[in-house]
Amino acid sequence: MERSLETQVSQAVDAWLAWLPRWEPATHRGRVAPCRRCFGSPVLSAAGLGADVPHGVQHGLSTRIKTIVDHAVAEYTARNLPMLQAELDQQAARNRARSYRPAEGLEPEFEGLPLDPDPVPGAPFLFTVAGLAAADEQEIPALPPLSDEAKAALRQEVGLADDYANMIGREVCAILLHHRLRIQAAIAEYVEPQIAAMLEELTRSLDAPFDPPADPSQPPL
Repeated sequence: MERSLETQVSQAVDAWLAWLPRWEPATHRGRVAPCRRCFGSPVLSAAGLGADVPHGVQHGLSTRIKTIVDHAVAEYTARNLPMLQAELDQQAARNRARSYRPAEGLEPEFEGLPLDPDPVPGAPFLFTVAGLAAADEQEIPALPPLSDEAKAALRQEVGLADDYANMIGREVCAILLHHRLRIQAAIAEYVEPQIAAMLEELTRSLDAPFDPPADPSQPPL
């Protein structure tokens, strides 16, 4: 039996809450570009995860919810949009022909993130994961071109799929409002103490940037 949308969202939130105690603040250099999936996301707004919540925490939930919306749109497309479904099937077959697919099979906390870190000026990469994947994709034959009529029909079906995705997205956001309290309680229990500890450590390092000498009778170096 197909699970209701309410059940799917509840289970996604449950899975995110089960993961959240394992979250730790990132210690590497942050990215310059915002995450396209999370920046300004109405899903995160509905869940009560504002800009003050670390991106790693946001991304795990937004990805799980996106999977629900994508699944609903895929079912709608299979039932009602044959031309778009045929195009997606061809693209899926093309993707399966690639021998190197580094962006597939990732945990929700990492899905959709860039494959490589931001470059450091003056220190170019010898190679990048994204570059290797792109080189592998170039070896796969392109999809056959479409006629102008087929392109117009395909655009119409894509528009219908987008409208359906927006409708499902609004329903999901309405459902998430009912989970806000337990989401915020988990943030207060697992995330805020770690952020507070980081700020306290930063304050101490700014107040005393240099360690005192081991022997008070000796002048500092």
